[in-house]
Amino acid sequence: MDTRVAVHDGFEALPASYRKLFLEAAAREGFFFSLPWLTQLSSTSLEGARLRIYGVESSPAGGHGVARLVLPLVNQRASSGIAAMRELAACANFYSSLFGPAIAAGLDDEAVQRDMVLLARAIASEAPAWHTVRLHPMAIDAPVFALCAAAFRQVGMAVQPFFCFGNWYLQVNGRSYQEYAQSLPSRLRNTLARKTRQLDASHKARFVIITDEQDVAEGIDAFERVYRSSWKPSEAHPAFIPGLIRMAAQQGWLRLGVAYVDGEPAAAQLWLVSHGVASIYKLAYDQRYAALSIGSILTARMMEHAIDVDRVREVDYLTGDDDYKRDWMSHRRERWGMVAFNLRTVRGMLAAARHIGGHALKDLWCRRRCTTQTEK
Repeated sequence: MDTRVAVHDGFEALPASYRKLFLEAAAREGFFFSLPWLTQLSSTSLEGARLRIYGVESSPAGGHGVARLVLPLVNQRASSGIAAMRELAACANFYSSLFGPAIAAGLDDEAVQRDMVLLARAIASEAPAWHTVRLHPMAIDAPVFALCAAAFRQVGMAVQPFFCFGNWYLQVNGRSYQEYAQSLPSRLRNTLARKTRQLDASHKARFVIITDEQDVAEGIDAFERVYRSSWKPSEAHPAFIPGLIRMAAQQGWLRLGVAYVDGEPAAAQLWLVSHGVASIYKLAYDQRYAALSIGSILTARMMEHAIDVDRVREVDYLTGDDDYKRDWMSHRRERWGMVAFNLRTVRGMLAAARHIGGHALKDLWCRRRCTTQTEK
């Protein structure tokens, strides 16, 4: 059985084995590995970037290739002209909290390493040459992070890992919401109780959690009204969040919470529930209602729904080390990235020298030469 690397330029026309692989990866790793997410992201927030979806395929004699490992990348060009940096980057941006290759179930680390080396070698040998390959954000505690870095090093590229952000999450461990709520810091419990009493005594409050496509228009309108009145800057890509809400509703992932105070949307939170994980994707509150702690009260309502109704095993606060996240969550992990520098190119060498340093780069270059001579 032969193994080869194929490159595709779009998600819509991917072969069936690729679609199956993304479906399996999403079930294990979460919605950031799914085709609906990647398609939505690339169509609304990666304008001008050219997709290059690399797949390692097994090819039975006389049959079609079957995807074993897929790495969706984009061709980023920092500037035009002959001196432009040619970079391959993850199909990800600031909207992404996790990225990585989609890997077929049943492959052990040795098999994944072989496939990654094959893919890295194909990338390193393309013409015109790529100067750098940038992958982020990835789970540094997952074996595939080290396997990716080792693969690029094995084909003669210098690799520089870098920290992206902390990621706070909650392990539910089968608890009910009431059991979980008792574990919250006393300061937060007291604030929720006191502010809820004040809200009920002085205002007419209503909380809704939108999940169905038929209610999406109402939810998008409420979310955007709250967001415009919040402390947050305008979206860099205005079509992204409405598109994500519609896509999530179609997939059955949508949990869009809205808190109304005296008939006005005062807080809104976009959560996505997929394969036992509730991801807190986007939240905002109208600053006029800050004294009511309406955002915290809505978080408690959303958490109760995720734990008692959706019965999730994990709640994920996704991106960032904001202080308030540790009050609600139980554990922290980190997301990292890596840049692989093509030492066969002048611009790749110069970029590596800037990021890694001259002495370290000299050692890498010597090791690369020794490896190349050994292979000959």
